[in-house]
This record gives sequence, C-alpha cells and structure tokens, in this order.
Amino acid sequence: MRSNYSPDNSTVLTVSELLRSVRDALEARFALQWVSGEISGLKLAPSGHLYFVLKDERAQADCVMFRGRAALLDWEPREGLRVEVRAFVTLYEPRGRFQLNVEAMRRAGPGPLYERFLRLKEKLEKEGLFDPAGRREIPAYPRRIGIVTSLAAAALRDVLTTLARRNPSIPVVVYPAPVQGEGAAAAIAAAIAAASRRAECDVLLLVRGGGSIEDLWPFNEEIVARAIRASRVPVVVGVGHETDVTIADLAADRRAPTPTAAAELVSPPRAELEEKLALLAARAAREMRRHLEYAAQALDGATRRLVHPGERLRHARRLLAQLVARLAAAGARRLERERYRLHEQSPRLAAALARRLHEAGARLEVLGARLASLDPTAVLARGYSITRTADGRVLRDSANVAEGERLITTLARGWVESEAKRRG
Repeated sequence: MRSNYSPDNSTVLTVSELLRSVRDALEARFALQWVSGEISGLKLAPSGHLYFVLKDERAQADCVMFRGRAALLDWEPREGLRVEVRAFVTLYEPRGRFQLNVEAMRRAGPGPLYERFLRLKEKLEKEGLFDPAGRREIPAYPRRIGIVTSLAAAALRDVLTTLARRNPSIPVVVYPAPVQGEGAAAAIAAAIAAASRRAECDVLLLVRGGGSIEDLWPFNEEIVARAIRASRVPVVVGVGHETDVTIADLAADRRAPTPTAAAELVSPPRAELEEKLALLAARAAREMRRHLEYAAQALDGATRRLVHPGERLRHARRLLAQLVARLAAAGARRLERERYRLHEQSPRLAAALARRLHEAGARLEVLGARLASLDPTAVLARGYSITRTADGRVLRDSANVAEGERLITTLARGWVESEAKRRG
C-alpha cells in the first residue's frame, strides 16, 4: 500500500517512516523501466531468488529478481553478461538500500570485462595454454602443501581448517599475496614463481573466496595464467563459487569449485590413510606368515633328505659292493656265453682252419719253388760263382776291375779272395 504521508518541518520522523516515504516517492516517480548494464556479483540464493549488481562504466545498482520471475527465464544469466532488465525502482527499507526489482530480463551481449575475458581466453587457448595434455598429476600423498592467497582472506582460514581436519600431519607453507585490487595479479604471479623456485611443496593451492567479476579480475590476468603454467609445482585453483570460472581455473592443473574443495582435493583423509595402512600391514603380515610356513615346510623336506656323512659312506660302500657283484656276475655270464658259443663253433672253426692251413701250405710250396728258382745260391750249386770287389760291388764286366785290385769270389760252399792280374 502506498503512503500519502507528507510531514512538515516540525515533524520528527522515525527512520522507518522516512525510508518508507522515500520508497513511496521513488515508486511513484519511476514506472516500470528497461535498464541496460552488465551483470556483476551474481548469486543464486537457496530460495531461488537472484541477486546481482547491474553496472556500467560510471554507476551501479543492486538488483533482485524473485524466484517466480527468475523461473521464467529460458537462459542462464552469467557474470559479466550485458543484459536489459525491466524493473521498478524501490528502496529496501530494512537496509536502507536502493535497488531495482526486476520483472523481466533479456540478453544484450557481453559486457566490456567479459569481452576482455573472452579475448584473452581465445588467445591463450590458441597457444595451447589450456591443453589438458600439459596438465600435471596432482600427488595423491603430498608431503607439504603450499597456499597462495591473502593472509586476511577468509578462504585461507577455510583451507587451513579443512587441512587440519582431514590430515593435520601435512605441513603447510603460505605464500602471501593480495587477491584483489590494483597490482594483485603481479603479486599472485610472483608468489607462484617463488613457490616454484623454492620447490619445497608437492602441490600449490591458489585460492580466494567469491566476489564480483571486478573482485575476481586478478585471476583473469594473463600474467597469472602464465605463472601457473610455468610453475614446476602442480597448481590447484579454487577461486570464488562453483559458477565462477576464471582464466586461472582454465590454466590450472586442476580446478576446484571452492577453496574448501581445493583443500579436500589435495589432502588425503588421515583416517582413510590409517585404514589403508592397517589393511596393508595385515596383508604384509599374512604374506610374511605364508612365506614362513612355506620355508618351514621346505626345511622339513630338507631335514628328511639330510643323511649323516658316515651313513652316506656306508651306503656308498654297499652300493659299490652291489655294483662289483653285479659286474662280476655280468662278466661271468658273458664269459660263459662266449665259451658256449666258442664250443658250438669249434668244429666249424677247426675245419675252416684246416682248409686255410692246407691252402696256405700249397701256396707256400709254390712261393718256395719260385723263390728257389730265383735264389743265386742255387745257381752257385750248379758250378757258378759270384765275384765282388772289396767294397761289395758285383763284377759283371772285366773293364770295371783294375789290376792288382782285391776280389772276393763266392762259391756254392765258401769264398775265395784273389787279386786281379790280367783282364781280357
């Protein structure tokens, strides 16, 4: 209901009366009006109402779009988007805050900051800065965790609380840097570079709480994205709320929707680790027990096979005696077989031997006759003789004898020595 209350100068008003009067004046003065601007600080309340700031280069106004109206939208409002809203001007009395109650909303194109975000995103994407193949693995069990954020940030308290709750045994190193305002991007990049250079942490968290696109803009700067990719330490970015997406999120090795989620991502729960350790210890104990049992069985088998050296010698002697006896028996059997075979074959061998002897005798007689015919002594028996010089040469020609040379003549019986006197 609109109020027509118009106080004079002597009337003392309460705050609520004054604000109500201002509200009525505003609503009476301004009808439903289309207003253009860029969305900033967009929040969807659990009730379904949309809260945001509509701004341009020189001014801004708080806006609310109640659930019933927001549900009629067939598209999703986003941070940095340029829109046109049909709204009436009013005053939110409990806070004394000027605001626009939005009845309808339509898209009008991206705002300047969002356009700048899209241009940088496209540039870095073409360079391959966001390529998933270049992302590093986040260690499952980090020995130390680094955090880049402001020391005064609520996000730092949330992250430290989460890490302490999940695994208080993991040391934490904080690399302080402003996360909002002029110079914040350069400071963030320098902190990341310092953490990379010092290499004292296994993973690095870059975190900040929610805010408008202006508040989060340092995380949309090129210098921060390049510092993340140049870092030797894997970087997890948890900036703003789940719907906030920055250039740093795209360049990160891993994106978390919130700072708390980033802390949960890199810290394995201590209870879970203890449970895994207990399981591994039990498994190791079972394996050790099994190995010991197998070793005991092998030892029992070896013990059964183990024999005293004296017994081994006695066994070797018995075995040797058995082998000697078997060898003797085998030799005797072989000899007996050979003797039997020889006895069976002896008549044939005798006959064959007799034939061979007869044949050999006949051949010997023939050879003896031939030899006798060639024997020079047989010629001597018929009255011939053989004359040799002193050096044993047989004389066949008188020309080969010198006068006075000593000669030896062999007769059928004996020999005669003579001296050559004359030759003819």
